[in-house]
Amino acid sequence: MSSDYEVSVFINCPFDSQYEPLFEAILFTIYKCGLKPRCALEHDDAGETRIDKINGIIADCKYGVHDISRTELDSHNNLPRFNMPLELGLFLGCKKFASGRSSDKITIIFDSIAYRYMQFMSDISGQDIKTHNNEPQTLISNLRSSFNTNLGGGLPGATAIYMDYQAYQLLKPTIKQNLNLHEDDELTYSDHVQIIQQWMRLNS
Repeated sequence: MSSDYEVSVFINCPFDSQYEPLFEAILFTIYKCGLKPRCALEHDDAGETRIDKINGIIADCKYGVHDISRTELDSHNNLPRFNMPLELGLFLGCKKFASGRSSDKITIIFDSIAYRYMQFMSDISGQDIKTHNNEPQTLISNLRSSFNTNLGGGLPGATAIYMDYQAYQLLKPTIKQNLNLHEDDELTYSDHVQIIQQWMRLNS
C-alpha cells in the first residue's frame, strides 16, 4: 500500500479535450492544496486490466474527486459514458466494505448543475453533491472548500488559487515550449502533471 495514502486524490472525470480546462483546474487545485493527484492514466501497462489499475489506485487514495456531469449521448453510437458512475461506485464500495483505513475515505462529487443528478443517479441523494457550472473558477472554489474542511483549514483561499490558475494558463505555452511540447501535440496525463509541476517550481 502507498505511504502517500493521506494526501492522495483519485481523479474520476472525463479526459477529453472538451473537459480539459476543468481537468486542469482539478489537478492545479490538488497541487495547490499540497495533495497528490492519481488517476488511471498515470500508467500505460498493457499487462494490467484497467479495472484492476483503478481498484489499486482507489485503495491507495484517501480522497476521491468524481465528476458525474458527462451524461450526453455519444455522437457515434448514441449511448452515454458510464465510466465515471462506475468508478464512483467502486470508490464508495471500497469506503463501505474494505477494512482498515479505507473506511475513512473522503468522497467529493461534482455535477454541472445543482440537483441535476437526481434525474439520473438519485441513489446518491443525501450526499453533498457540488456543482461547477462548467467553470474552472467555480470548480476550484468548491474543491478547495472541501479539501480545506477535511484538512482542518489553513489552505490558500479560493480566489488566490484561481488567480494562480489564471497565471499558470498564461505561462503554460512557454512551459510547453521549454519542455519541447508543441501546440498540436495531444497532451498525456503525465504531460499535464509535468507542466503544472514546472509552474509550481517556478512560482514556489
